[in-house]
Amino acid sequence: MIVAEFPGIRRRLASLLYESLLLLGVWAATFMLPHLALGMAFGVTLPGPVLILHVVAVFGAYFIWYWSHGGQTLAMQTWKLQLLMADGYKPPLPRLLLRYALAWPSLLLGGIGLLWALFDRDRQFLHDRLAGTRIAFKP
Repeated sequence: MIVAEFPGIRRRLASLLYESLLLLGVWAATFMLPHLALGMAFGVTLPGPVLILHVVAVFGAYFIWYWSHGGQTLAMQTWKLQLLMADGYKPPLPRLLLRYALAWPSLLLGGIGLLWALFDRDRQFLHDRLAGTRIAFKP
């Protein structure tokens, strides 16, 4: 078991802000450009639910790949953060998928899952608490 030290909320929010800038580039390259090309070449615009599903799938691939390969996204590497299980071990794929699925409502419902960290005993976000994961300093 790895003994983990937990970073403060400000550090995790700074990482989240940086992550959003990186995701803008991921979104542009894997979503916006293909759909723009599709529209220009064939005059086709896909329905809204398909577009939303595409964004969720692209972001999911990004996060799940990085979390499963070292427990860190690019922003987490910069801020020296790592995703671990509550017991300190590397999360298995089903937990990563659960965390990703829970992060959407945690963020989109007014950020309630982020505000949860203000009251959580370990200052963890709600989606981490529910998924049994934690953000810790990278040793």
